[in-house]
Amino acid sequence: MRSRVALGAVLLTAALGSVACGHAERDRPADARATVVEQRQVAPRLVDLTIRSPALGRAAKVRLLTPDGWGSRPRAQRWPVLYLLHGCCDTYDSWTRETDVDRLRRLRHVLVVMPESGDVGFYSNWRNGGRGGPPAWETFHLVELRRLLERRYGAGTPRAVAGLSMGGLGAMSYAARHPGMFAAAASFSGLLHPLADTRLLLGLISGYASDSRAVWGDPDAQRETWAAHDPTALASRLRGTRLFVSSGDGRPGPLDRSRRRRDDVEATVYRESRAFAARLRDLDVPATIDFYGRGTHDWPYWERELQRSLPLLV
Repeated sequence: MRSRVALGAVLLTAALGSVACGHAERDRPADARATVVEQRQVAPRLVDLTIRSPALGRAAKVRLLTPDGWGSRPRAQRWPVLYLLHGCCDTYDSWTRETDVDRLRRLRHVLVVMPESGDVGFYSNWRNGGRGGPPAWETFHLVELRRLLERRYGAGTPRAVAGLSMGGLGAMSYAARHPGMFAAAASFSGLLHPLADTRLLLGLISGYASDSRAVWGDPDAQRETWAAHDPTALASRLRGTRLFVSSGDGRPGPLDRSRRRRDDVEATVYRESRAFAARLRDLDVPATIDFYGRGTHDWPYWERELQRSLPLLV
């Protein structure tokens, strides 16, 4: 699995560091000219969109898992929305490629949105040395894409957001940075405390970007920017949002067929997820926690955890 291999390679060489927290950076402005340049039916309930995005400076893909009746919908028909986010080094089609999400009965009346998010986009408007500009993933997802879906594709409210690994960070970061936008958020093996592993994150980003500090800057000089995207630092802003947090501890578990060694990737996200859960507990912010013990950084666990979280999300 690409995200596990890439992150695992970094873990073998990266030391772990920590810096303090700060406050959120300003959101960059959206551009209303984002347009759908292609729409393609790829399966009975799956529709792929290609969107030309000024926020990204290029076109990007989005896969929709459509609800019952969507194809013959009246103009005013609206459905609740679940944003389902992918992990590092993967693609917008990963959830339908690796799981049976399209067969889940609880999602028959929900519009599921699976957007492209970059190899190491980290669900952020990149700092780019203070210049800003593309890629602005947060603006693409929460402004450009959201408005297109509401205008043309039956997206309504309430909204929920869930994701794995890097997507777990994205789910909790988006919910915290935009209070009230999402009624519920779920993280599966999420990187929920990047401030605790700054060198790890910089090493991972360097494998996919020419400047490892392009996303959030230097963790010391731009400490506030890092904290502004760290779910643990933002935990107080999640009060009132339904939360689900899960992770294995990195030991081979019941869904691993042949693995015999400890998974350092899952051990890292387990530590970060526990720090996030502890911060929620200190703040008296309710959450459903599923630290299920043995389990590695792989799809069988994320598919199971999605199903476990669906009662809360739906």
